[in-house]
Amino acid sequence: MKLLYATDREPRKNKDGSFGYGSGRSTSVAFGTATVEIKGQPTWDEFAKISLQSKRETKLQMRMGSISEKGRLPPTPHPAAFIDGEIRVSPGHMAKVYEVEAQMNSGISSMLSESPRNEVIIYVHGYNNDFDDAAYQLAELWHFLGRKHVPILYTWPAGHEGISGLRGYNYDRESSEFTIYHLKQFIKSLGRLDEIEKIHIIAHSRGTDVVVNAMREVIMETRAQGKDPQVELRIANIILAAPDISYDVMLQRVVAEHTVSGVEQATVYSSPGDKAIRISEWLYGGFTRVGKMESGEVKSKLTEEQIEYIGTHSSINLIEFTGKSDKVGHSYFSSNRAVSSDLVTLINTGAQAGSPERPMKHMGAIYWVIEDGYPF
Repeated sequence: MKLLYATDREPRKNKDGSFGYGSGRSTSVAFGTATVEIKGQPTWDEFAKISLQSKRETKLQMRMGSISEKGRLPPTPHPAAFIDGEIRVSPGHMAKVYEVEAQMNSGISSMLSESPRNEVIIYVHGYNNDFDDAAYQLAELWHFLGRKHVPILYTWPAGHEGISGLRGYNYDRESSEFTIYHLKQFIKSLGRLDEIEKIHIIAHSRGTDVVVNAMREVIMETRAQGKDPQVELRIANIILAAPDISYDVMLQRVVAEHTVSGVEQATVYSSPGDKAIRISEWLYGGFTRVGKMESGEVKSKLTEEQIEYIGTHSSINLIEFTGKSDKVGHSYFSSNRAVSSDLVTLINTGAQAGSPERPMKHMGAIYWVIEDGYPF
């Protein structure tokens, strides 16, 4: 499975001598291709059969193949000066930015020409994921989506090898803030690629905060230019899975600033049984995290007027998962068949929550519940 990637991780040589990326922070964004292989190399028919089994007798393991860096944007911050009260970036520097961006977009265009759809899937991983972890997750998502889109991994400097526990979490949190400008660069560059009809962004855990902040700023900048974000950026879906975000922050940065009005649909998957989010909630002094909220809990924090307004004017849906998943309960968006099938249906059909294609339980306004046994 061939994936495209963009990253601000520092490059490194792996123990086996191959090229890769570590957890250090790079001031420039690199892009390239990565190949994910399946151990044993089953035939397509065997692979498809195993994929459809509810209880798999054969477990398939992925491994990282080649990683090939194709180019690198100039480092940030860009050199600039105040001239006549305006900030102006060096023209020569920007010319280099656009030159490298064109090279990157050429690679995306090439894959679009071979793809059944002129659509892009971007996956942004969470806390403590290295390059390989994130690539495996995207490869799995792309496979179950039918391999119809161009898969792009946006991977940021998480999972510091020399730091663990709370210090490791703090490193990743600051890395998630460090990468926001670079993700903004990347999203805006994709918006300049006319061949792309739709962009779907899937973010998990700590990566949801990265996406929320980057999209908020890109949408505000686009509106300030007098342009329609939905037309300029063509974001069909933003999916926040197990978001490690404070509820209060989400309410102000997403709802109050009308961020989701810049995209077709925004979907939040939460689970009260998410143990990883419980730990994060404890670290932040017990303040409610979106990733473990129940629909009733959200409604209790809003006025009737706010609930009515959000339900009428917002394109966001909060979907609560009440079933079982992995031991930690944090990766249910891919490990639980009910949730993953809903995600696949959402992206492939664009169906609304509660439609015949997505018959989940409605809890009022924008709140829905998925239970084990949900159609898949």
